[in-house]
Amino acid sequence: MPNLTFTGIGSGLQVSEIVEAIVGAETAPYVSRSNKQQAAITTDISAIGALKSALESVTDSIADLADADNYQLRRASGADSFVNLTASKDAQIGNYSVKVDALAQSHKLMSGAIGDSEAVGEGTLNIAVATSNFDIAVSATDTLSDIRDAINDSVDNDSVIATIVTDDLGQHLIMTSKETGVANAITTTVSDLSDGNDTDNFGLSRLAYDVSDVDPQNHITNLAEVDKAVDAQITVDGTLVVSSSTNEFKNVIDGVDITAKKMHDVDDDISKISFSANNTNIQSGIENFVESYNELFKLGKQLGAAGEGGTGPLSGDSLLRGVMGKLRQELSKNFDTGNGNSMSLSELGVRSDRYGVLTLDSVNLNEFIDSDVGRVEQFFVGSDSTDGFANSLKSLTAFYTDSDGIIQSRIDSGTSQLERIDDDRLAFGRRIESLEARLYAQYNAMDLIVAGLNSTSSYLMAQLDNMPGVVRKNK
Repeated sequence: MPNLTFTGIGSGLQVSEIVEAIVGAETAPYVSRSNKQQAAITTDISAIGALKSALESVTDSIADLADADNYQLRRASGADSFVNLTASKDAQIGNYSVKVDALAQSHKLMSGAIGDSEAVGEGTLNIAVATSNFDIAVSATDTLSDIRDAINDSVDNDSVIATIVTDDLGQHLIMTSKETGVANAITTTVSDLSDGNDTDNFGLSRLAYDVSDVDPQNHITNLAEVDKAVDAQITVDGTLVVSSSTNEFKNVIDGVDITAKKMHDVDDDISKISFSANNTNIQSGIENFVESYNELFKLGKQLGAAGEGGTGPLSGDSLLRGVMGKLRQELSKNFDTGNGNSMSLSELGVRSDRYGVLTLDSVNLNEFIDSDVGRVEQFFVGSDSTDGFANSLKSLTAFYTDSDGIIQSRIDSGTSQLERIDDDRLAFGRRIESLEARLYAQYNAMDLIVAGLNSTSSYLMAQLDNMPGVVRKNK
């Protein structure tokens, strides 16, 4: 049975209300103070986190401009249904003609018709492609299907795919080289135990194909050649003939990869390709930086606002003032561009208005790029001995945004404070529970005493009323 407590019965006092009032008076100031501390710390963490994210966006926006490989690129023109093009910065500016004479083709061989349940012959089948070869042991009962499976399942086979095609005459074993080109032609030789003859067209010898000898009289062609092994071939500028085992031609022209897609017929126009300077990525990179910096600047104004319009969460904060001040200094610094020269962002067309917002004069920038793109590259990238603008900016922001940087340290400190507040609340809750229990115990004890006194008083009054000779005076 649960213990039932009826408070205030003996004294008539509202014990529950009294205890709740005392507990409430103890709790309210603490809860108000704790909530205010929690809100302030949470707001600070959120504001600092937003600042960190904006700083990282600024760094990311200019990361590509810190890489020398992203300067003085080349634009390839002339890709069509016959050729595809890619060009690195090593490609020289110029024009070329390209004619696709042949596309690369895989070698394909086919056996004569053999019954699906017929044993092919006993012995060893060797399959060679380029520099690799592997053996297939063929038993006296193996069919073409068994040989096909053995070829495809061989752990040493990385060069041939075997399939079976069935026509009205029977099954045909087809072997296709996985790689294209003349160098990947298939050669098959056998050690035929069926009749001891490795070249006749009986037994396992039916799967022999070897045309490696220079003398055609010594060729073994018991397998039919469905597709010849063919190298791709292109002609550059009408005279330069180039072959490849694949349809890709790498660095035939310095810094240029050409992929043959389709052969030119006699009446087709020859593909005309050209390569020109492509520095558009520099402008787009600077535009991204200007945009992300302006977002950071706007955020900084909001976080540090003070005045009639409202107060920002980082108003007067030394961290915010420090990082924004150092960024402004970085924007105005000069960086070495070689030969005793230096340059600042403003010379490239990046300028700040009277409010601190950046703008880009693209005409100014492109004139500078056209006149000396190398100086632009060194300004952003730097040299072996000195950082350029991009890496210098990255080092500056990393001081704040790294995992062990100032901002993360402050976030970690705030998080620890929130954890302590949670611990304090739990401890305070236990203290309040103890206080409430103690108050109820005290008031209930008092209530019992008052109840006892009232009972004694009633008893005495009753005894006095019943004493002889005592006359109650009526009012």
